[in-house]
Amino acid sequence: MAEGQVNLPWRPKAPPPDYQKYELGDFKLQSGSTLPSAWIAYKTFGTPSSPAILYPTWYSGSISDNEWLIGADKALDPGKYFIIVTALFGNGQSISPSNSNIPLFPKVSFYDNVRAQHELLTKELGIAHLRAVVGWSMGAGQTYQWATQYPDFMDIAIPFCGSARTSLHNQVFLEGVKSALLAAKGLASAGVKEGRVEKAGSEVREWTEEEKTVGLKAFGRGYAGWGFSQAFYRERLHEKFYGAKDLEDFMVSFWEAWALSKDPENLLVMLQTWQSGDCSRQEPYNGNFEAAMQSIKAKTLVLPSKTDLYFPPEDSEYEVGNMAPGIGVLKVFPSIWGHWAGGPPGNMEDVKWLDDKIRKVLADD
Repeated sequence: MAEGQVNLPWRPKAPPPDYQKYELGDFKLQSGSTLPSAWIAYKTFGTPSSPAILYPTWYSGSISDNEWLIGADKALDPGKYFIIVTALFGNGQSISPSNSNIPLFPKVSFYDNVRAQHELLTKELGIAHLRAVVGWSMGAGQTYQWATQYPDFMDIAIPFCGSARTSLHNQVFLEGVKSALLAAKGLASAGVKEGRVEKAGSEVREWTEEEKTVGLKAFGRGYAGWGFSQAFYRERLHEKFYGAKDLEDFMVSFWEAWALSKDPENLLVMLQTWQSGDCSRQEPYNGNFEAAMQSIKAKTLVLPSKTDLYFPPEDSEYEVGNMAPGIGVLKVFPSIWGHWAGGPPGNMEDVKWLDDKIRKVLADD
């Protein structure tokens, strides 16, 4: 014990994490870079003898954020299925800027995340086949990646409020919030899907508390116009469901609070993964998006929200239209909650609608 320190046995210890880690070692990435001493975080529900369902996390989400769709009263019932929730690289639980000493965190793709998940399933958990892959938002992107990267590995794919390829309009949205975050450090983006900053030598990822606060608040306010729809705000659902006194209160209590709970570098890593998302960027498709969709063998239930501002139903229609006959089924959330139609619950009617669709496809197939 250093001089002047006092050992206080009553001092409460931080609770241990309620998830596990699988060590990947020096993990070779799709870009050719290496993620040194990498690991993937995960949590399981149910017994390994049950049919397995993979349920990856979404942008900024932690493992516990996925648990609202898991339960004895839900389609994802641990009494019936062995459910594995995996964390994205960069989410703060799997290897991330915030929990590693990597000075310049490399670009990570959906392909990299899914290959790590495949290694976890096959080498650590002994799973050779999945009943289903289910995912919201970036989880949906991982679901599509699974269906094209390992097309024989699952029976069913259920991507909801997400896409197989990040659209140009979606990339524009992400570039806006990325630039708002970087502006707090006096930096500019190096470009869509490109490096983090344009100025060489400014890549060191250290933020002062003031930079974090200013940047994350701006990030949250930028996001506020996208997560929910115009109709959500028009109907003042932020007041009805979240108890906000007015719009400014909602900006502070919901959007700024969400953003301030995150690490800026983690957000940038996951944002780059999302912005460059395209499941045809792999062998044997080599950028042929239609061929990637045609390759899907799992029964695929695609569930967009009719008011989602960055994953609109038109994109989902194109995805399903390019799948082989009998593979893809499209059902649109009849919701004014925008992207949050599929997300952590606020409107329980949407949660019930989603759960019913998942339950039916799991039972019917």
